[in-house]
Amino acid sequence: MQVLHIPEREARFEAMTEILAAAFPSRFHALDIGCGTGSLSERVLRRCPGARIVAIDHDPVLLAIGRNGLGTVHGRLRWVDADLRAPDWDRLVPRGRFDAAVSTTALHWLKPSELRRFYKGLARRLRPGAIFLNGDALPADPGSKSRIVRLAGEIRHRRARDRAPPDARPWSEWWREVSKEPALGEEWAEHERRYPHAHGNDPASGLNLHWSALVAAGFREVGVLWQDLDNRVLVGVR
Repeated sequence: MQVLHIPEREARFEAMTEILAAAFPSRFHALDIGCGTGSLSERVLRRCPGARIVAIDHDPVLLAIGRNGLGTVHGRLRWVDADLRAPDWDRLVPRGRFDAAVSTTALHWLKPSELRRFYKGLARRLRPGAIFLNGDALPADPGSKSRIVRLAGEIRHRRARDRAPPDARPWSEWWREVSKEPALGEEWAEHERRYPHAHGNDPASGLNLHWSALVAAGFREVGVLWQDLDNRVLVGVR
């Protein structure tokens, strides 16, 4: 379903898993922040046999689909229901510090104050030298009507139109079908309770905000290791 909005989705996934494989050639313990149904976790576990992941999300529908579809991958994947907006979002996460954290198409809906607080909490759960990867649409000047921003948007929309497979569906249609699935009735009711209003991109959520928030949280290195237009993988080293 994301392919309509992110035609380079698999290229981003490949870049992120390649970075992790290079950084941790043997084994590592990671967080998948805003994991959804576990698409990124699945690819990391496939690429990196020594990886273990704690996958975190707050949408009961997506967590149920992930748990039912992926399970625990022979004990290497653990699912956690936690709200990233809460100051104590990590209280349900296993104790100890992690070697890595990843996130893709998830943190853009946090408000700036929530994002800064989240990054400070994340920094406390990562060991010195740990790596954080955020793959998302991260424009340098979000909300701008500059020609550069318009060109990036036009190219991205053209790619989505030209490259989308015939069976690709928009988000709205996918959610409508999920809402009618009897097996997810309880989870859908909880989803509606937790999210009475649709959430989307925060207009301030761009490269500069994330970069400065990571630095303020104590990440000693921040940089971009992969980019296609404004689709970036931002890397922070704890």
